[in-house]
Amino acid sequence: MSHSSPSPLNIRRAREDDAPAFCAMFTDPSVYGGTLQMPYPSEAHWRKRLSDSDQPGGRHIHLVAERDGQLLGSAGLHPVGDSPRRAHVMGLGITVAGPAQGQGVGKALMLALLQVADQWAQVLRIELTVFADNAAAIALYRSCGFEEEGRLRGYAFRNGRFEDTLAMARWRPGTDLGAASPSAGA
Repeated sequence: MSHSSPSPLNIRRAREDDAPAFCAMFTDPSVYGGTLQMPYPSEAHWRKRLSDSDQPGGRHIHLVAERDGQLLGSAGLHPVGDSPRRAHVMGLGITVAGPAQGQGVGKALMLALLQVADQWAQVLRIELTVFADNAAAIALYRSCGFEEEGRLRGYAFRNGRFEDTLAMARWRPGTDLGAASPSAGA
C-alpha cells in the first residue's frame, strides 16, 4: 500500500466568497479559543469583513491557505489606525482550522504574509497579541522574528476567565532600530 503525499498548499488572497468557510472555521473551539474573535459569527459578518478588506486602495492584506479547494487557514495584516504617524505599522491576525493545526499551514501563511509586508507593502513593524498559554503560536511567531514586548494582564475574556496575552512585534529585517530607541531623541 503506498501513501501519497498531500496536495500542495495554495496561498491566495482572501475573497468575499470565502465567508462560508470562515464561518465554519470559527465554529470550532480549537480555533476561536485561540483568537480574540467571538464564536459562531454569521456568514454576513464575514462576507462584509472580507469585502471591506479587499477594497481598491485599501491597506489590508488578507491571505488564505487552501488544499484541494478546502480553506485551511488565514492570515492578515491590518492597519492599526488612521494616524499618519503609525502608517508603517500593521496588526497581524492568523487562524488555522483545527484539523490542519500542526501541519505547517501557519508557517506557510506567515512566510507568504511577511514576504508581502517586507517586499511590497512598505510595512516596517508588525504587531500582534497572543494568549500567553498558546505555546505553539508563540513558537511560530518567534521563528519568524517576532519578539515579546510585554505581558498584558487580563487582556481578554476567554472561557469565563480573564486571560493574559503577550504583546509581540517584528521589525522588517535590516531596519535601523537606533532611530526608534527611547534614548535616540534624548
